[in-house]
Amino acid sequence: MDPLKTEALVIGAGPAGLMAAEMLAAAGHRVVVADQMPTVGRKLLMAGKSGLNLTMNQPLPDYLAAFGEVPEWFRAILAEFGPPGIMDWAEGLGQPVFAGSTGRVFPRAMKASPLLRAWLARLERGGVGRRLRWRWTGWDGDQPSFETPQGAVRVEAGAVVLAMGGASWSRLGSDGGWAGQMAGLVAPFRPANAGLAVRWSPHMAPHLGAPVKGCALRAGQLRGRGEFVISRRGLEGGGIYAVSRALRDGAPLVLDLLPDLSEDTVRQRLAAPRGKASLATHLRKCLRLDPARIALLNEFGRPLPQDLAPLLKALTVAHDGPRPLDEAISTAGGLRLDALDAGLMLRDRPGTFAAGEMLDWEAPTGGYLISGCLATGRRAGLSAAAHLRRP
Repeated sequence: MDPLKTEALVIGAGPAGLMAAEMLAAAGHRVVVADQMPTVGRKLLMAGKSGLNLTMNQPLPDYLAAFGEVPEWFRAILAEFGPPGIMDWAEGLGQPVFAGSTGRVFPRAMKASPLLRAWLARLERGGVGRRLRWRWTGWDGDQPSFETPQGAVRVEAGAVVLAMGGASWSRLGSDGGWAGQMAGLVAPFRPANAGLAVRWSPHMAPHLGAPVKGCALRAGQLRGRGEFVISRRGLEGGGIYAVSRALRDGAPLVLDLLPDLSEDTVRQRLAAPRGKASLATHLRKCLRLDPARIALLNEFGRPLPQDLAPLLKALTVAHDGPRPLDEAISTAGGLRLDALDAGLMLRDRPGTFAAGEMLDWEAPTGGYLISGCLATGRRAGLSAAAHLRRP
């Protein structure tokens, strides 16, 4: 079978791949986007179910710090399409945005579907073609090859952008299956922004599903404050995700159940006359502890010491590490950054670029993941367009 011919091929139709396609089309190139799923942007749509957090409206140094230790050239990619650029881009799609009290930026529509529809319409006007249910199977010489409903297909393209995602949420298309075709270039996948596995005692049954608010969390060098949920399998939610990198690496989880009070203040309030009230009632009245936090204290603090103040300020949670890889919001590991140049081109395959979650970087939730995918997709697309312009 003769190969399909196009100037540029993008493999993966998530935020990174679509952004790369947009840059290539804007530069005047014919672009085809191929994806193994029957529809595009599935993980983006899932992320938008509870409000699409696009980015963070915060000073650039604080924003970049959330991505941890990455090379300076990669940091520059994140900076050149940071929060202001992403907000302008969304509004250019007819999707006004707003920043919440924590700096999180959302489309006013909150959902991802209006933004994705507007984006796909613009790409279609730009001549970007789509091939769905195309699964990349590697290289046939210099040509990418695919399994498709019509059989095996090869594509001849002057530039290729790989944006196939990480290895979490396989039902949405991110299964990491591409890694087997890139032996020697891939760091092992690990869960990121993942829930914490906890084996609860039967006494916790009444509290499963309860939100836990008003806590500070620390693990290793990471600190944060955020809500989380007591689930049947452990602890889930933004507060846990913010420290999940350290938890994954073996650090203990320590909760401050009363972060706005000093230990001495907690001790003084506990010293108030208790009378015939139960300990739970006393904790609720003198410290305003809700049932969920009291349950955690009983689960991990028993036998309770006479002086409860240190325990309330530093409660160590026994756990079994992060939930499995496929349950994580995102993954660490993937295509190593040292396999790429500063334009995100593979060093050993000129004309092939990579972007998004398939690269070995990680960031917490709060808009950073989507922002990083958009920024790397933009850079890969611009670099691929520059490559096509070369004589």
